[in-house]
Amino acid sequence: MKVLIVDDEQPARERLASLLERMPDYEVVANASNGLQAVRLAQQLEPDIVLLDIRMPGMDGLEAASHIAEMETPPAVIFITAYEGHAIEAFETHAVGYLLKPVRQERLQEALEQAGRPNRAQLGHLQDSTHQSRTRSHICARVRGNLELIPVESVHYFQADQKYVTVRHDEGEVLIEEPLKALEEEFGEDFLRIHRNALVAKSRFCGMEKNNQGGFEVVLKDSGERLEVSRRHVAEVRRFLKTL
Repeated sequence: MKVLIVDDEQPARERLASLLERMPDYEVVANASNGLQAVRLAQQLEPDIVLLDIRMPGMDGLEAASHIAEMETPPAVIFITAYEGHAIEAFETHAVGYLLKPVRQERLQEALEQAGRPNRAQLGHLQDSTHQSRTRSHICARVRGNLELIPVESVHYFQADQKYVTVRHDEGEVLIEEPLKALEEEFGEDFLRIHRNALVAKSRFCGMEKNNQGGFEVVLKDSGERLEVSRRHVAEVRRFLKTL
């Protein structure tokens, strides 16, 4: 079985690789040092199992796992953790495979044999139980059968249209199936609602102007793109623009 090792610490990666060398049924196909690299390698190499450290700078293991779970045929995931106490209970309660650092040979063998694919609900509960941040660093979209990761900092706005949301970003736009309300709850510190169907990145505001119909539109930086502001949000947008 093909295994992808993900840990930001090289000694930890080397230890896992050394343990796996003693197991003829498993082959290490690649190593990754961060969550973003893990998602890309998982999609490219299609491993059977991902050994995934939780605490990593940038995209952590839980976010990486949530993106990997979106793959057409996702691999099994085993989390590597230094957590103790109630956090370990959370892994067991939600039936998610885990290994406690430092990893022992017999425990690794057992975890590999029982490895499963955590679903969204399990990952969400796990984030709550271990008090991990729920704010993602990337948005995941399926484009022509592949996963595309868009850095949240590159997003200009989210605009809802029925069941889909358009994500406009530096390199273009993609469609995702996530409620605008959930996006607002997660990214509300960096995005402002201007309409029932639109959230705009605070960093992208250039100004607000009246249009020919007597309504208001925000003007975005660089692109000059205009988006309608609903009457109920005009005052809030004005207040925000005064802070710039």
